Amino acid sequence: MNLRDPAVPDSYTPIVRRLLTGEFDEGPGYATYRRRGTTDWLLVQTLGGRGHFSAVMADPGTITLVRPGTPHDYGVEEELRHWHFLFAHFHPKPDWLPLLDWPEVAPGIVQLRPGVPAAERIADHLREAVRHQLSVLPQGELLSVNSLEAALLWCDTQNPKAIRIDDRLLRAIELIDHDLKATLDVPRLARAVNLSVSRFAHLFREQLGVGPQQFVERRRLDAACRLLELTTRPVASVAAEVGYPDPLYFSTRFRRHTGTSPTAYRNR
Repeated sequence: MNLRDPAVPDSYTPIVRRLLTGEFDEGPGYATYRRRGTTDWLLVQTLGGRGHFSAVMADPGTITLVRPGTPHDYGVEEELRHWHFLFAHFHPKPDWLPLLDWPEVAPGIVQLRPGVPAAERIADHLREAVRHQLSVLPQGELLSVNSLEAALLWCDTQNPKAIRIDDRLLRAIELIDHDLKATLDVPRLARAVNLSVSRFAHLFREQLGVGPQQFVERRRLDAACRLLELTTRPVASVAAEVGYPDPLYFSTRFRRHTGTSPTAYRNR
């Protein structure tokens, strides 16, 4: 399709107040053409088959983003004749804009090729956005927006223009945050992501600027700060919740981290 051909009629352009999401599985003949683009951003994650945005291919795993006002035609790629994808038309919050600065592959079109684990997480969040938008809850749209923001944050971990973190380290961070009470020593974390202890520790420090044990302690103590601020749980209960069975040791580490005792921190 020639974007300069005035004889080709424009496809329907959705009116998007904040967010419009969905999941399509299309066959031959599916195509959309907008010579003036849209007023919103369009994000598309290809799950199967292949699509195209003019000459830009949308292969499985790729995530394509079309900026507002960008003339575009997209549809099922002719060879595979099938395209399964998730999409989101959205107006970003101002603080999202740095998350949308991806490598440009054509004027007004940017694209990422995330690793498999990150691509799966992004798809999970986009599906959550679709599910929440269909909810009858009055909070459904905001829940959908939150899920899209989570997808964009995971996209940012795969952006070569941003600080990219190795997928194995992302798995380790998820493991840490999933259960702060667990035994989170370096050998266990390294085994969980199939790295040697020395390689894991070196890669962690190289990419995150701190050693794994320092990182774990920071996460635990930051979580403790939130519990002290937002709950009335006893200090010993807070300590156990974030992985410190000994309240005295917890208080010592907390004071070193914050400059004050847990009780004084809560009172302040």
